[in-house]
Amino acid sequence: MSSPSPSRSRRFFLGAATALAAGRVWGANERVNLVQVGLGGRGRDHVNNYASLPNLVNIVGVCDVNQAARERGQQLVIKAGGPKPREYDNMKKVFADKEVDAVSMATPNHWHALGTIWACQAGKDVYVEKPASYNLYEGVRMVEVARKTGRMVQVGSQSRTTPHKIRAMQMLREGVIGKIYLAKGFCYKRRKSIGRAPELPAPPPGVDWDQFLGPAPMRKFTELRFAYNWHWFWDTGNGDIGNQGVHEMDIARWGMGVDWPRHVVCTGGKFVYDDDQETPNTQSATFDYGSGQQIQFEVRGLPTGPEWPLKKRGANTIGNIFYGSEGILAIDANGYEIYKGEELVLSEEGKPQGRIWDTAPHMENFLKAVKSRNYKELSAEIEIGAISAGLCHLANISYRTGKKLEFDSARMKFVNAPDADKLITRDYRKPYVV
Repeated sequence: MSSPSPSRSRRFFLGAATALAAGRVWGANERVNLVQVGLGGRGRDHVNNYASLPNLVNIVGVCDVNQAARERGQQLVIKAGGPKPREYDNMKKVFADKEVDAVSMATPNHWHALGTIWACQAGKDVYVEKPASYNLYEGVRMVEVARKTGRMVQVGSQSRTTPHKIRAMQMLREGVIGKIYLAKGFCYKRRKSIGRAPELPAPPPGVDWDQFLGPAPMRKFTELRFAYNWHWFWDTGNGDIGNQGVHEMDIARWGMGVDWPRHVVCTGGKFVYDDDQETPNTQSATFDYGSGQQIQFEVRGLPTGPEWPLKKRGANTIGNIFYGSEGILAIDANGYEIYKGEELVLSEEGKPQGRIWDTAPHMENFLKAVKSRNYKELSAEIEIGAISAGLCHLANISYRTGKKLEFDSARMKFVNAPDADKLITRDYRKPYVV
């Protein structure tokens, strides 16, 4: 991934504590002292998954801008068999704690980069939820800081540690369906209307609204901009293409063996509903690599059918299909299927091992890399995650500008599209500046 321009590059002073942490030699039986940052639904999943790895990690603290969430997080750790963890109301207090080795970030998207950067600069290793970044510029900065500080940064793209998906990607590279010319990603995840909510004069007691908004513009509190539905507002989220969809985008890119496209075009809209949501519930994006290869990606939040040979599971069809000169490979959380020949006859299938969407092995991979100090051992280290998130950002920028765009990945800029360039980054609200 390219570095930002010199004018945007920053120097980082690494104190003795950071240098010592980077060079620490871990004992075979030592556990990583970890704080969970962000305790919404996904953050609570993090706690439960780390609790299943007691020989590798101690959950020593919980951090959230919401007092009620912190209290629930403490009780969750205790219920899982751990001692009562420390409580932090500000992530900077976590980063200043010398007893903390690593943090697990399950914050809203707009906090992923700044939280990761601050943690790395303080000598902490980071597991950060997908998407890696809120915008393209942040992905560049995250990679730059991770490299300069020598920290381990794993992105929560757990497919990269899922055995049946690893096997399927290996077979694609070995030519199981011939030359791959097209990868499709599908995020047909049923999303009902979020409705409308009034602005309130103040947030609920115990909620630090200024801290929640962080880099985003200051706005009055509404329930819809807070718990989970922040995904559907441009200030804090990236729509479903950057929520569920980034998993399938990552798999499409992984299977094709590609990084940045040359051209992108994305159309769609927020259809049917009249509510407060800003992001689209329907998107169709094409990424052209200029080498006889394309990625096509679709988001549908409204009722829709499956895409053969992927199966509809409940109300959703979520997965990928790879098209090659000799057949196709379809893959989702429940396994993969390979169809060969002109008649597309099923020739091979594979099933998942263990729990579907199990995050614990991905976290185990992170914790082992914390001790080995080799970022190349991470299944989804930050550069991998930043590029996959970057494709979601490219699609959203094309959608928001209404243009087919040419992207120059060497410069991390669009070609002759100043309106698109403006969306590479954002105006950060001080002091929350990436």
